[in-house]
Amino acid sequence: MERTKKVFILAVFIGFMLLQAVSVNAQGGPPPPPPAEGHGQTTNLPPQGGNAPVGGGLLILLGLSAFYGTRRIYCDKKQT
Repeated sequence: MERTKKVFILAVFIGFMLLQAVSVNAQGGPPPPPPAEGHGQTTNLPPQGGNAPVGGGLLILLGLSAFYGTRRIYCDKKQT
């Protein structure tokens, strides 16, 4: 009985400490700086970007998925 009581108190204490750590991390930081020149309520610049090289990664992804599918079909047919 005494050991069970100690384990229960230890579990409650550890749970309480974990909940306290989570609540400290939930605090917000300072506000962000104002937007750069050219952005605001009256004017806006077009979004930056659009130059990401998607083609190479897409070909690798499609090639590997085709290889995986082919191998999977081959292994399934080989087992039956």
